[in-house]
Amino acid sequence: MKKQAGFARILTYAALIIFGICFSLPFLWLITTSFKPAARMQKWPPDIVPMQPVHVQYQGRSHDVYLSKDSKEMILLERLKGGLARFQPISNHETAPVVTSLDDMTEKVKFGLEWRNYSRGLTFIPFFQELKNTLIVSLLGVIGTILSCSLVAYGLAKTDWKGRHALFIIILSTMMLPAQVTMIPIFAIFAKLGWVDTFLPLIVPSFLGNAFFIFLLRQFFLGIPKELSEAARLDGCNEFEIYRRIVMPLSKPALATVGLFTFMAAWNDFMGPLIYLVNENKYTLSLGLAMFTGQYGSEYGMLMAVSTVVTIPIIVLFFFTQRMFIQGMTMSGIKG
Repeated sequence: MKKQAGFARILTYAALIIFGICFSLPFLWLITTSFKPAARMQKWPPDIVPMQPVHVQYQGRSHDVYLSKDSKEMILLERLKGGLARFQPISNHETAPVVTSLDDMTEKVKFGLEWRNYSRGLTFIPFFQELKNTLIVSLLGVIGTILSCSLVAYGLAKTDWKGRHALFIIILSTMMLPAQVTMIPIFAIFAKLGWVDTFLPLIVPSFLGNAFFIFLLRQFFLGIPKELSEAARLDGCNEFEIYRRIVMPLSKPALATVGLFTFMAAWNDFMGPLIYLVNENKYTLSLGLAMFTGQYGSEYGMLMAVSTVVTIPIIVLFFFTQRMFIQGMTMSGIKG
């Protein structure tokens, strides 16, 4: 039995490692691509690690080094039409240049990081202004969602009043409406209010509740023993004091989850800023990243670099929230 249990544990760990590697490959590819020069991003087969072409100085100019089939190093002097190029052998600079096909040559490369993708990318767009705008929208969205959803969930879970179950069903039924159905009516309302080209359409809805988060918090609040609320009422606490002093401190895991999901949704939101923001000074990072794809081509190197920078706060927040989640789970029980 012990051998079977040990073998099953090994298989479980092996499967988890394989799935973990598979899920991390896109992020690793994002990082490695952000350090590649533009000429090697569309190379096939692709480079696993960032590689830089080898350059040499010849006659006062910098040239790329290629290897011919006989492995003699040659300097690329001039590209010709039809996939041809004129080369000059490095070993003998006095030898006449050789005209050959680029398909017969292999570019000589070495490991190297293209740090210019980051420096150029962060200046190609007003990154720090857009970061500020994104933080304003995301943080206020987290505050509004936690306040509104927790208050509604507390009323549905911890207070007895006629019709609360029917209201809860109505709230859940709104989740069946796709965002595309309500997009135009909501835009018309905000346009009438004069909120277009402001942050208000991106922030105010978070203070009006979210059906999924209300459901999540309600289910968690139902797991908190009623004896705590009854004891607080006997001590003279009103409903708001019970909500603030008892229910909220014991709900750290659920609140951390709601905060994480809300922040990620606001941080990565593209459709909302695209619809409501007109002034470029109010753009968020999601709109800023779209500026790397223009009419005359895409700056993939800078796009990958800035995307890496934008992804880092989400990863840091995830690990921070994960720690708070575990801490909240251990502190949410009844002691004594």
